[in-house]
Amino acid sequence: MSAGQQARRRDAAATREALLGAAARAFAERGFDRTTVRDIARLAGANQALVFRYFGSKEALFEEVMTRGGREQLASTPPERLLEAALRTLLTRDQPDWRAHALEAFVRSIGSDDAAAAIRGELSDGYVRALATLTDADDAELRAHLVLAWLLGIGLVRSLAGRGPVADADPDEICALVLRATRALLERTG
Repeated sequence: MSAGQQARRRDAAATREALLGAAARAFAERGFDRTTVRDIARLAGANQALVFRYFGSKEALFEEVMTRGGREQLASTPPERLLEAALRTLLTRDQPDWRAHALEAFVRSIGSDDAAAAIRGELSDGYVRALATLTDADDAELRAHLVLAWLLGIGLVRSLAGRGPVADADPDEICALVLRATRALLERTG
């Protein structure tokens, strides 16, 4: 491969990352419906045609912003460590741009059918399936959904409130308390 081809590939990767970061910021500020492809391209310093080239549509870009980190986490984390890993991701403030804004983008886009479908689909189902394997209770899926709802609530309070006991608490302390409490829901009964 020539140096020119390598530079183009690196530029393509950098452009794709810039578009993901810009989309995450725009969706977090305005929500899915009020964000345009033009807005995203302008924030990324790119041509709007590149959004379609790299992602195919605004909906596909939104889904990538919302599910990218979760898919990576699901693929690389054993179920018994998944809850702590997901919680620490929500509690860590120095995330990549696209991950730092994903929860706010979700909240601002909740009324959009397309946006909500992306979240309800692949990502939440993947976490529920993984967490449900931690218990042998008959209602394992419900228990996993409850844990996931609590996790989402913690993330919302922490990221959107900005101040207060949950937002200001030490991530290690939050993890210790939440993991201790969720053991009752996700324990083996037999």
